[in-house]
Amino acid sequence: MSRIDENRTFMPVRIAVLTVSDTRAASDDRSGDVLVQRLGDAGHILAAREIVRDERAEIADQLRIWCAEDAIDVVISTGGTGLTGRDVTVEAHRDVYEKEIDAFGTVFTHVSMAKIGTSAVQSRATGGVALGTYLFALPGSPGACKDAWDEILAYQLDYRHRPCNFVEIMPRLDEHLRRK
Repeated sequence: MSRIDENRTFMPVRIAVLTVSDTRAASDDRSGDVLVQRLGDAGHILAAREIVRDERAEIADQLRIWCAEDAIDVVISTGGTGLTGRDVTVEAHRDVYEKEIDAFGTVFTHVSMAKIGTSAVQSRATGGVALGTYLFALPGSPGACKDAWDEILAYQLDYRHRPCNFVEIMPRLDEHLRRK
């Protein structure tokens, strides 16, 4: 059963938050604010925060920049995961991924079903890994960001979470790049 092992020491991770929007500014980025608040409350470190337009190349470029930075362990984006023509965040993430975390979208859909019923099928939340950095694309609503953090990421980004978590395998994510 899933649990927090109090015998293990919490290890903060460095998280960047990327809001994807043609209309948001820092003053009204509610979803980004939700993520920043929650990651801080959990004891993690806000490593960077940006807003980029709904442009596939711009999103992918920012993800690549942050993946190349040693001071960033995780990137969480919010926005652009829907079905409209301007929703290109998922495609941008997949342009960058070395490996996709297929079950992340599945688990997010399961969590969302409990909150919004069959409307959960409209989300294309995704997760992956590139250059030893975890990448997660969440919908642009504050509620979806709360659900993803509270029900999935808060646990998987906590080293104390058992039976396993993303943090404990973090040092091995880029081992293929070190192999000669």
